[in-house]
Amino acid sequence: MMKSIVSILVLLLHIPMYQLMQADIIDELANHFKAGNAKEIGKEFATSVELIIIDQEDVYNKAQAEQILKDFFIKNPPNKVTVIHRLNSSQNYRLGIFLLQTKTGKFRVTVTMKKNYNAFLISELRIDPDKE
Repeated sequence: MMKSIVSILVLLLHIPMYQLMQADIIDELANHFKAGNAKEIGKEFATSVELIIIDQEDVYNKAQAEQILKDFFIKNPPNKVTVIHRLNSSQNYRLGIFLLQTKTGKFRVTVTMKKNYNAFLISELRIDPDKE
């Protein structure tokens, strides 16, 4: 028993801490979208974020992007989020695509993250009406 605990600890020491912390970044983001929590999503924004929400597109700083996302959630309170695609095999890039069901309709959310030092940060966030 003690030997297996030591083996697990040794394995954990060989995995960089940032990988442990961001292992489920796509799932974490999906949960924040389901909760309509722009503040938590904003914590994952890069210094500047390309934000495309329906037909509004521009590059914003973290605070501006968070406020715009907060306004989106106020107008479109989320009910359910489903992860429909994820790309997490690259060391420098992550992609998550969610189906976001709100009280006003369905949206397709695409989140693009790039590695910045030791963490993946959102560089682009796209919210489009779902075409189903």
